Amino acid sequence: MKIRTIARSTFGTFLHNKVILVLSLLFLAFFLMGLYSALKFKSMTTASNAQYMQYLMWEDIGRTLLLLSGLGSLLAAWAAADSVAGEMKSGTILAVMARPLRRWQFLAGKYLGVLMLMSVYVVGMLGVIFLLTWLGGHPFETSWWVLLVYPLVRYAIWAAIAMFLVTLMNPVAVMGIVAALLSLIQFLVAASSLSDIPTWIRLPLHFALPLTTVVLDESRFFTMTQAALKRYPWTDHMTALAYGLDYALVCFLLAIAVFQHRSLTRG
Repeated sequence: MKIRTIARSTFGTFLHNKVILVLSLLFLAFFLMGLYSALKFKSMTTASNAQYMQYLMWEDIGRTLLLLSGLGSLLAAWAAADSVAGEMKSGTILAVMARPLRRWQFLAGKYLGVLMLMSVYVVGMLGVIFLLTWLGGHPFETSWWVLLVYPLVRYAIWAAIAMFLVTLMNPVAVMGIVAALLSLIQFLVAASSLSDIPTWIRLPLHFALPLTTVVLDESRFFTMTQAALKRYPWTDHMTALAYGLDYALVCFLLAIAVFQHRSLTRG
């Protein structure tokens, strides 16, 4: 009950957060970019160039969806970091913790509130995907549950990472680290980059950052190509999702371990 109460309160505060409002406007801007591309290429399509124009349209829409997915990662990280740091900076955490509430329950409520926010974001992103593909005249071949569960697991990982980091530093530094990790991951998942990295370096990086592997990277289900739309066996899904959830749990437990022993005020 205490955790649910904190989660609902945290979700409510997100609706008035100025940074999250800016990110929401970016979401709208990216959506309008994709909508413009879909309508533009559809209007330019003729019987003679249909196949080529459809290829260009999916490439453009694919880039839009990758932008939305990456924006979600930043949103998850900021929401997690700010939800904890904001309470500490304002001092309201002292009043909250004065109640019979354990520190792990406080963090669990905050984390659950972030996941509630990201669930709304993922549903919105799914709506954008289906709308753009419908306007483009081509059905999306990936199962709808994949488009819900995989992004949510990715965002759970980023939220847990940010929540751990914010127990050690301020949220601005956290976002700097998250942005650097996102750039590193984008570099590592590029085929040309992977071939240049020795195996003894690549494998530890994959273990330390599961988002660098093909099972959870941003582009696996958001690149509009036939190769990305092929079906995967259920064992692939179970392994990938279990690995992602386990990674998020470890980061969250680390956040609890540090938070148990730190001061509740931030200078």
